[in-house]
Amino acid sequence: MSAPQVIVVGSYNQDYAWHIDRAPQAGETRRGEDFHSAAGGKGFNQAVACARQGVATAFIAALGDDAAGRCARELAAAEAIDARWLLHSDAATGSACIVVEAGGQNRIIVALGANERLDPAFVQAQTDAFDMARVLLAQLENNIEATRAAFALARSRDLVRVLNPAPVHAQLDAALLADVDILTPNETEFALLLSRLCGIEVDPDQLVAQDDANLHRLARRLGVGTLVITLGAHGCFVSHAGGDRRGDALDCYRLAAAPAKVLDTTGAGDALSGALAAGLVRFAGQPFRVVIEHANRCAALATEGRGAASAMADFAAVRARFGQ
Repeated sequence: MSAPQVIVVGSYNQDYAWHIDRAPQAGETRRGEDFHSAAGGKGFNQAVACARQGVATAFIAALGDDAAGRCARELAAAEAIDARWLLHSDAATGSACIVVEAGGQNRIIVALGANERLDPAFVQAQTDAFDMARVLLAQLENNIEATRAAFALARSRDLVRVLNPAPVHAQLDAALLADVDILTPNETEFALLLSRLCGIEVDPDQLVAQDDANLHRLARRLGVGTLVITLGAHGCFVSHAGGDRRGDALDCYRLAAAPAKVLDTTGAGDALSGALAAGLVRFAGQPFRVVIEHANRCAALATEGRGAASAMADFAAVRARFGQ
């Protein structure tokens, strides 16, 4: 197994997904059209998305010592991911209930289980991976102290540090954001961060209608060097601090969503974050726009398959669809 270039510190959840014409209302029972169980969790989804871009990936996570945990270990091995598992005999592997409506929109309930018991000391013990890597990617489905430990270790090794702030954690603060180089919130997460950290109230449903200059001003209030705000069917918005555009010509710009036949939007944001982390390695020395355009295409292709980790497109599939 090659030395890891990207480290993903995150969650594994076993997904249980129901496809239905519409989500039931309170007290209502509806008949589902399909059901399946598959690998998920924001961390694992992003690790798979990264590895499928042909970039050596390490994954640090916690599991229960149960059937779902055994499935996780088998799947990581099949993806050639260098997985570092902390096993708990007294906590269940994380799980997620996903309801996917006919239009592809989803509603998700997560029971994080062992993910919330990822020990900071276990993360700190993986120094061999951090010594070799170039990029750290994390989310917020874990014990946040483990996430802080990962960012501190990555900062000491001068890794590029990427945070997908999902779901927004009650203890996420300015101190953690100060360790982040690239932040990848969706509209709802961006609005929550502005409210909590800056006292600015915005309607997440209206963000896509903001002009670029105003959206850029809002993004700069969070103090992170680069923000990629995902906008669902409207693509994404990139905002750089003026002093470091990561090779781009502009401080801010939008990318339209790449064309796709949407079946299930579950995991599209994870596909973007994972492919972005891989792209920082794969397209090193090229403008950030090259990285985010590729990640944007990976996100589009992820919506064409059912499930989360299983729907992540590989590098060859993205190039076959969209070219260079």
